[in-house]
Amino acid sequence: MTTPPSLQYSMNRLAGTLLNGVPTLDTQGAANVWAATKTPLDTVGALNYLYAKRNSVANPYLELQGILNKFAGTYGLGENLAAASIAS
Repeated sequence: MTTPPSLQYSMNRLAGTLLNGVPTLDTQGAANVWAATKTPLDTVGALNYLYAKRNSVANPYLELQGILNKFAGTYGLGENLAAASIAS
């Protein structure tokens, strides 16, 4: 089984901030770019913000693994694998 890419890599992929396949931002920074937050949030906050915005729901307040699985449409995957499974 292939090891999934790091959470940092996946967040930069989603944010469009990879440079020649290398992440240019830390995980938190990339999550905030992807979520288009107005003020910097922690990684979990940025992902919950984006999920709520995209789905017109109140902030779901899920922990990191839970919110990544929500975006991926999966259940119970580890953080790295769930993040790697998110299409966009």
